[in-house]
Amino acid sequence: MAKKLILIFIIRFISIISLFTKSIAQSPNYVGDDCHNSTEQSLTATYKSNLNKVLSLLSSDAIVSKGYNHTSIGENTIDAVYGLYDCRGDVTGSFCQFCVSTAASDVLQRCPNRASAVIWYNFCIFRYSNHNFFGNLTTSPSWQRPGSKNITNPQELDKAEDNMQSLISEATLETNKMYAMGEFNLSIEKRYGLVQCSRDLNEKQCNQCLEAMLDKVPKCCGTKIGWQVLAPSCLMKYDDFMFYQLTSATSAPLPNPAGEGGSSKSKTLIITIVIVLVVVLALISCCIFFIWRRNRSNKDGIPSKTIPISHHGHIQGEDTYNADLPIIPLIWIRQSTNNFSELCKLGAGGFGPVYKGNLVDGTEVAIKRLSTTSGQGLEEFTNEVIFIAKLQHRNLVRLLGCCIEDNEKLLVYEYMPNSSLDFHLFDEAKRKLLDWKLRLNIINGIAKGLLYLHEDSRLRVIHRDLKASNVLLDQEMNPKISDFGLARAFEKGQSQEKTRRVVGTYGYMAPEYAMQGLYSGKSDVFSYGVLLLEIICGKKNGGFYLEEHGQSLLIYSWNLWCEGKSLELLDPILKNTCTTNEVIKCIHIGLLCVQEDAVDRPTMSNVVVMLASDTMTLPNPNHPAFSVGRKVTDDQSTSKASKDPSVNEVTISNVFPR
Repeated sequence: MAKKLILIFIIRFISIISLFTKSIAQSPNYVGDDCHNSTEQSLTATYKSNLNKVLSLLSSDAIVSKGYNHTSIGENTIDAVYGLYDCRGDVTGSFCQFCVSTAASDVLQRCPNRASAVIWYNFCIFRYSNHNFFGNLTTSPSWQRPGSKNITNPQELDKAEDNMQSLISEATLETNKMYAMGEFNLSIEKRYGLVQCSRDLNEKQCNQCLEAMLDKVPKCCGTKIGWQVLAPSCLMKYDDFMFYQLTSATSAPLPNPAGEGGSSKSKTLIITIVIVLVVVLALISCCIFFIWRRNRSNKDGIPSKTIPISHHGHIQGEDTYNADLPIIPLIWIRQSTNNFSELCKLGAGGFGPVYKGNLVDGTEVAIKRLSTTSGQGLEEFTNEVIFIAKLQHRNLVRLLGCCIEDNEKLLVYEYMPNSSLDFHLFDEAKRKLLDWKLRLNIINGIAKGLLYLHEDSRLRVIHRDLKASNVLLDQEMNPKISDFGLARAFEKGQSQEKTRRVVGTYGYMAPEYAMQGLYSGKSDVFSYGVLLLEIICGKKNGGFYLEEHGQSLLIYSWNLWCEGKSLELLDPILKNTCTTNEVIKCIHIGLLCVQEDAVDRPTMSNVVVMLASDTMTLPNPNHPAFSVGRKVTDDQSTSKASKDPSVNEVTISNVFPR
């Protein structure tokens, strides 16, 4: 219990730090720029100095302003510099400051030695010039960004123009606002719009600018559902997902323009308070953590100089958490999922429900929400953060961020549009779409992902729950291993571990794990072998007993192998799409992976080599292990020094002898 409290405290501390720094939901996204001249210019040293001062003043001002400001240095001289930033109306102070500072730094890289430039990001615009542009309407240059979805409703464009006209009217009602957003109904669908003008304009100029941008839409984006049009003086965005925050962050009156001196005292005070708060929290968390670890080391007899592995297999030390993992605000996730609406729900697992959502830039994501009734959810959440955040491979699902806020614990992953492998493989209609070429690609991809986990990653990770439902498929049907809630990491030189109670799915479990609680890389190899045979035949291992006269998939495959009839295992719909030798080789490898004795199974590196070779002579397989079928979710690991696990602590049903 103490360990869980410490872990939650540390993770929450990291989230607090992230909100005070630049590790927030996601980095501002660059949209475009205009350098006003295609060639570099010869700027005086005074102009460059004044430009750097303007950039610095505006960057530091953004965090304490109301989302907009302008300033100038050297007015009425040949070296005068005028600068302005304007953050989107729904962006908070810290996000605005991050966007502005990023833009101020980036504009010098993208527009070197330019007397004037403008740069757009998704959350802000940044401008500077050697001429005073404050209060002047500027609609050129402009950027048009059409969405990727084509319209299906012939009234889409007309409705969009009407909707944006209503927002233009709302935005120009009061000069100090210059911003409006809204939700609109289109038949049974929703549309969302946002308009904003630079707040150095008046109402008439704002209306002219937005009308000019709206006039560009039919030509640039008339056939698309979503689009964005931007100019130096205004912007508008329209899409089919909620890309803005519901609470306007910058609708308050404009701040006074910052002079050369600025309000340095208030800024210094704020920065000092933040630094002190961060340091105090860091010291408190470190003290608690090291006291806990010292007590635990004394209790278990582990020397403090070693890197201990906890009872649940988590490596303690500098690699415990990836501080670079973005922290996504809860308000964005609630908006993205319509407050966790059932309409956005993709499914549910032991961890809790999974929802589909969109990040602010439109990126589709899958969001796991820790269920308050999940007994092992906290452990799974911790595992996902520890492991997936550090693992990067094309055949592993990517963790984009997390959220620990208001008693909510959420994980945000890349969205896999083709769902999981079992969704296709075990459905009579969808299985027909999985031809042999696709299945072979999935077989190879899963093998490469496991090889990375076992041998090539920063952590040596044992997945412990590999099965068809934990393999996701991307847009091109490439496999990605997911769900690391039960995963365990091994220290260098460690080959196996014991647990008092097994967790995972019987039927995919190696016999030494199911019966004795021993798990290792060879346990994953066994699971891979079962999955490989399932992919070949298109049938579930768990339901095979009922169809094949009491034989498990493994025994049935073995008997066909011994009788020289291995091709009878092949899914009938594949018979005209595959190569006989490839199928027999894959069945051979699958049987090698499910050997009863772990020593007889190949490593995943061996498996990858065997799959890639057409000339290698493979060893003869022996009788495979038994197969069992039942889901177990309770887990309590123990070190090797602990007593042997009790098999009687779990009930194993449907045991089939060899």
